[in-house]
Amino acid sequence: MGANEGTAPPARFESISAVTLATHDMARAVQFYLKLGFHLRHGGETAPFTSLDVGTGCLNLMAKKGDQSWSWWGRVIFYVSDVDALYQAAIAHGLQPHSVPRDAEWGERYFHITDPDGHELSFARPSQPQ
Repeated sequence: MGANEGTAPPARFESISAVTLATHDMARAVQFYLKLGFHLRHGGETAPFTSLDVGTGCLNLMAKKGDQSWSWWGRVIFYVSDVDALYQAAIAHGLQPHSVPRDAEWGERYFHITDPDGHELSFARPSQPQ
């Protein structure tokens, strides 16, 4: 008898509702994300918890004490309508992406940037068919 025989089918994962990142400085983190073009949904620079709009989902920021630390944990990838325009806006606001946007062999145009708390972000768009 297979693992799912005689039982209801397993639930499917449909989407990510939110990703929550820790920050030691909420004001600095909120300013960084607003410069990238995120829109504030809840909270703000003085709040212990802030939510920013990402399509129908959220990017959450949670204030943590300075004695708490974390190391590289991975990367959040956001699909955006125009990778190059977002890159130019980031540069215009004095932010420092890791490199210029580029086309990847897996079919996306993207660039990476690290937020002030060390969280790596990628902004991408599926490449146009050639």
